[in-house]
Amino acid sequence: MTDTKASTRVRVGPLLRRAAEAEAATWRSLYIWALRRPPALAPGDEPFGYLGVVKPILGIFIGLSVVEIPIFDVVVTHVVPWRPARWIVLGLGIWGLLWMIGLFASMTIHPHVVGDRGLRVRLSSGIDIWIPWTDVEALRKRYRSLPSSKSVQVEQEGDRRVVSIAVGSQTSIDVLLRRPLTFDLSKTGSTPMDELRLYTDDPDGLLRSARGTPVSTTVSR
Repeated sequence: MTDTKASTRVRVGPLLRRAAEAEAATWRSLYIWALRRPPALAPGDEPFGYLGVVKPILGIFIGLSVVEIPIFDVVVTHVVPWRPARWIVLGLGIWGLLWMIGLFASMTIHPHVVGDRGLRVRLSSGIDIWIPWTDVEALRKRYRSLPSSKSVQVEQEGDRRVVSIAVGSQTSIDVLLRRPLTFDLSKTGSTPMDELRLYTDDPDGLLRSARGTPVSTTVSR
């Protein structure tokens, strides 16, 4: 029994820590975005956003939350006799609204970055991968629709391992690697990847900024 409890604490501890870090990062992003601070870029760096494909969905959820907060406030006030319930529901509604705006902000202020030395692949504040150009064999524009809505997906294609950093279940750029690389992702662990796929709203612009890396365009899949 003692070993089971210890094992549970070992598993739960890192999950709670990551959840707390993600929550703090969301509020920090909201603060930075509200101050209209531009993304921090080095000279020569070019940012490439990826919010366009999910912006309508986020906009709908944010709009619904704005409408729901006063509706639930009226319902709870007139139906639930326990007065603190109103403030609890109101607080949760406001927290949810701000959290979604914070997610929008986080995806806005953490774009992909093309620089002189390499490609920085990001997704909100939770994923930040650096790939030097010396490790990139080629970049390929290819729109793909993925079967899952998960942000990080791993596939085995023959003897090649591919990791996709998806937005809205889509990717638009394939990064072919010269050698297998290990990325700091919980989904991949210590398993080296042969290819990384990402989504950007402007794949053509990213390819033009690839600093001499071979590029190609293929059909969607």
